[in-house]
Amino acid sequence: MKKLLVANRGEIALRIMKSAREMGIATVAVYSDADRISPYVLYADEAIYIGPAPSKESYLRGDFIIQKALEAGVDAIHPGYGFLSENAGFAQAVKDAGIIFVGPTPEAIEVMGSKLAAKEAAKQFNIPMVPGSAGAITTVDEAIEVAKLTGYPLLIKASAGGGGKGMRVVTEESELGEQMQRAQSEALNSFGDDSVFIEKYVGSPKHIEVQILADSHGNIVHLFERECSVQRRHQKVVEEAPSSCLNEERRAAIGAAAVNVGRSCNYLGAGTVEFLVDEQLNFYFLEMNTRLQVEHPVTEMITGIDLVKEQIKVARGEKLSFSQSDLIIRGHALELRVYAEDPLNNFLPDIGRLEQYRKPEGVGIRVDDGYREGMDIPIYYDSMLSKLVAYGKDRNEAIERMVRAIHDYKIVGVKNTLAFGRFVVTHPDFVSGAFDTHFVAKHYKPEYLKEDTEGEAIVAALLAAVAYEADGLKAPVAGTSAAPVSNWRKR
Repeated sequence: MKKLLVANRGEIALRIMKSAREMGIATVAVYSDADRISPYVLYADEAIYIGPAPSKESYLRGDFIIQKALEAGVDAIHPGYGFLSENAGFAQAVKDAGIIFVGPTPEAIEVMGSKLAAKEAAKQFNIPMVPGSAGAITTVDEAIEVAKLTGYPLLIKASAGGGGKGMRVVTEESELGEQMQRAQSEALNSFGDDSVFIEKYVGSPKHIEVQILADSHGNIVHLFERECSVQRRHQKVVEEAPSSCLNEERRAAIGAAAVNVGRSCNYLGAGTVEFLVDEQLNFYFLEMNTRLQVEHPVTEMITGIDLVKEQIKVARGEKLSFSQSDLIIRGHALELRVYAEDPLNNFLPDIGRLEQYRKPEGVGIRVDDGYREGMDIPIYYDSMLSKLVAYGKDRNEAIERMVRAIHDYKIVGVKNTLAFGRFVVTHPDFVSGAFDTHFVAKHYKPEYLKEDTEGEAIVAALLAAVAYEADGLKAPVAGTSAAPVSNWRKR
C-alpha cells in the first residue's frame, strides 16, 4: 500500500493521514466547496475536489469518489466514520474496483448494519440479549403480545437506526400504537426502512462498548472497554477508558462476549461492540459499529496501540502483532466532544467564524481537530469542533487534567460545549462513577452554566479591583454614586 485516499473530512481525515504518513504511505484528500482550505486538505499529499458543500453532492458520492481514486492511482480507501463508513454497497464497490477497503468485509457491514440481523448472528455464541421481540414487528397487536413478555416500560427501536432516531420509550399499553407509528415513520424517513423491534427498557443503564481488532488469519482480540454513558439526545458527549464500574471478572466477560460477536460475522479490522450494563453489572448486547469510533483515542491512550495503523496493517493482510495476553490497561483517559452547540439552548448547533481558537497543551493532553483560527464553521456537517482527550495515571488525574485543559481551551466566535464539559467532569456523581445514561436529564439544567458564568464574572471583577488598588488607585465601591454602571449586567 503506497497511496491511501481518505473518503472523509475534518479531524478524522487528518488523524488518519498522520498515521499513514508515519507508515510511509502517501495520502489523498477529497474536499467539498466548504473544505477547500481545511487543515486536512492542506496536510494531504494530494487533494481532489468532489463537489458542493452538501454531503449528498460530495462526501456521499461513493461511485464518484471511487472514480477519482482510480484516476489518482490509489491502492486503498479509508472511510473514517460517518458518511460511507458503514455502507456495505460502497465497501463492495471499492473492492470490485480493485482497491483495498480499509475496513470490514461488505458482508460483515451488511449483517451488523441491521440490529435484528446482528442479534441473530450473535445468538450462536449465546451473547446476553435484552429481552424483546425475536424479529421485526409491524402491527400493534404484535407489539402488545411482546409487551406481555417484556413488561413496561419498553423500548421501540428502528432496526436500521442509530443516533436515537426511530426510538421511543413506552410506559403503558395506551401509548403503544401512537409511539410505534412515530418510530416507524421516523425510521422510514431517516433510514429508508421502517422495520422496528421491541426491547425491555433497562431503567438505569450504563452504555459500555468494547473495542475489537481482527485480522484475516483468524486472530481477534479486544482492547478493553469504553464508558459512554454521558449522552445528550442519545449521542455521546463524554467517554472514558476504562469504565470505573467494571471489576476484572466483568471486564473479562464483556471482552470475551465482544470477541465472540466479532467471530459471529467473521469480522475484519477495527470494530466496536456496544452493550447495556445494568445496576447489577449484567450486560446485554446492543449492536456493533463496523468502523472506527469517534472515541477511539481513549483506547489508544490506555493501550499504546494506534488503531488506524492496525486497520491499515490488517487491510494489507498482516497478522496482528500482539495477542490478548500482551494487552494491559495503563492509566485512564477521558474524551470530551467539543461541539459548536449552545448548551444554554437545548444544544442547538451554532455556526460562525472562529475569531479565536487556542488549543490546550501540556502533559497528558491530546486534541484531535480539523479547524484553525479564522475558519468558518459550516452548517452542512456534524457540529463537532474537536475531541479533547486527557490522560492520567489514574481517573482522578485524568479528570484534573481535563478540567485544566477545558480552562486553557479558548474558543471565541461560536457557542460551544466546553463549559458543559466542565460541568460534567466536576459533578460529584461523575467523579464518583455513580452515573448512567440519564446523567444529563437528571443533573443538568442550563441555568447551572449561567450561574457559573456569573460567578466567574464576579471573581474577575474582584480581581480587577484588587489590581486597580495595587496600582495605587482607589477603586470605587460598588453601589455608590462613584461606582460606574456596568452595562454588560443589563444585557
